[in-house]
Amino acid sequence: MSIRPPITGAEAADRLAIRELFDAYAHCADRRDAKGQMALFTEDTHFVVYMDARNPKPTQDLHGREALAPVFDALNAHLATTHFNGQSTVELDGDRATGESYCLAHHLTQDQHGSRTLMVASIRYLDTFVKQDGAWLFAERRLMVDWTDARPSVS
Repeated sequence: MSIRPPITGAEAADRLAIRELFDAYAHCADRRDAKGQMALFTEDTHFVVYMDARNPKPTQDLHGREALAPVFDALNAHLATTHFNGQSTVELDGDRATGESYCLAHHLTQDQHGSRTLMVASIRYLDTFVKQDGAWLFAERRLMVDWTDARPSVS
């Protein structure tokens, strides 16, 4: 990756808005705000999940904002989650953009006997964004799980 020349104020604002979109997605997930999370996507969004990024066949392939509800609602099965966003790259092209972002997703569960498990997933998101009515939204999001690790968790 090369060093970029100085960017314009408009480009900086777009980059910040897209970074805030990444972060709003994680925040809504951790707060169990499925409606807020869904609002970050276009009506005709495409959301694809690869639970094993090495497998070219997706685990889920969803079309349309309303199809996202059960995916985001599934987070309620966990006692708690923390999505920690890392580095990201974005390529702007007018009112469209593409990007890749990294996340370590921590999912805490508890079974019927009170035993707790912490699962950490290393996720890469491959995104296409569009700017609609001045706001950046996800037009397509490909969730790629690179690896997971699960272990007992103490209280």
